[in-house]
Amino acid sequence: MAAAGKERPTIRAFVLLGLVMLFWAGNSITGRAVKDEIPPFTLAFGRWLIAALIVLPFTARQAWAERRAALEGWRPILVLGFLGIVCFNAFIYSGLRHTSATNALLLQASIPALVLVFNRLIFGARAGPLHQLGVLVSSIGVVFIVFRGDVSALQALHLGAGDALILAGVVVWALYTVLLRTRPPISPGSFLLLVFIIGALAMAPLAAGEWARGHVVAWSWPVVGAFLYVGVFPSVLAYFIYNAVTAQLGPATAGQAITLMPLFGALLSALLLGELLEAYHLVGMALILAGILLSASGLALRSAT
Repeated sequence: MAAAGKERPTIRAFVLLGLVMLFWAGNSITGRAVKDEIPPFTLAFGRWLIAALIVLPFTARQAWAERRAALEGWRPILVLGFLGIVCFNAFIYSGLRHTSATNALLLQASIPALVLVFNRLIFGARAGPLHQLGVLVSSIGVVFIVFRGDVSALQALHLGAGDALILAGVVVWALYTVLLRTRPPISPGSFLLLVFIIGALAMAPLAAGEWARGHVVAWSWPVVGAFLYVGVFPSVLAYFIYNAVTAQLGPATAGQAITLMPLFGALLSALLLGELLEAYHLVGMALILAGILLSASGLALRSAT
């Protein structure tokens, strides 16, 4: 009975991680849908400003009560906000302007492996063999989806400046995931409020630069809906869940969930954009889920011992 009691929260955590990746895949779909109406840094600025304004009424009193702990832990807060909010989004948004979605997805598939490496280098944490195998299998699933089941397409892969920016974003996200354990002892809401404010303040001058160059928002109701979506679902809800589950399951397990993004991206594209699901999607889906199950099994075995 005790084992079953431990298993249920773990299963719930994996389901919540899947929800996070669904929200983030929706963020990519939304960004692609409004790329001609909203400049990229303006979208990022609006995202974090809306997120900060949403959590402010619910967290302001608690954040004020925890101001001493926040001030004492300002370094990790600043580092985490800079990595996970500012750098990651700046690199990804900039990189996507100069590379293909295929290259971006392929490079982001390296996040789970990088999390294992950084976790080992920084904190000396060693992943179990089942977890390492799970990461490998899930990553192969991502490659299968990205290259549409044609592995020979790897020979035609070309990496350029945009891919270097995506890779930089991948590195900082892996670091953010691993360094979440350094978060000071303040409530999750207070932490999110602070890092969202850091994100909005950092993106403001980049957005202002776009406006100065004449790149402004073409306002419409769908554009308003896009701003609201990216401010609520892939920001407030997704970051809150991701941070909490990372604390529960560890950075290696949480980081592996990123392999679900191309899967959910394909499903959302089929549902919202009318794109067809092919056989390679199903094969990739099976490999990604098999890898996650392997890692979950490894986590369960380690917890049992």
